Amino acid sequence: MNTDQTIEQLRSMRLTGMARRYEAVASLPVHEIQDVHELLGSMVQAELEYRDHARTQKYLKASRLRYNALPEEIICNAERGITREQVLRLSDGSFIHRGENVLITGATGSGKSFLACALGRSACLLGFKTLYFSMNRFMDTVVL
Repeated sequence: MNTDQTIEQLRSMRLTGMARRYEAVASLPVHEIQDVHELLGSMVQAELEYRDHARTQKYLKASRLRYNALPEEIICNAERGITREQVLRLSDGSFIHRGENVLITGATGSGKSFLACALGRSACLLGFKTLYFSMNRFMDTVVL
């Protein structure tokens, strides 16, 4: 079996990460190719990373987040009533594991939606399905 056939078979089995890694390794000079155990481990690791990335991208797309926000971008000060420690504590997802809710309140334009999107993005990166609603859309969904 040649390299191209192997790559096609990996792709037909939906092992895209493995196929990409094998293709990259096959293009290396002979003296740089890993032994069979390292190659297999490398291919399995590549497949795990590929699937994790694909799942995260799927969750991010399905979440319909309004902003592409990151917790690091949130401005924390006393005027806004939020500290960096609070943001970091929320973005680690531990409140999700404990089954707790987060209620974000504040004046118009204070960054509530941005904060919610940053937390939703963090949740997606941690492997949780997330769905963003504005309050109006949320109320319409709950009432129906």
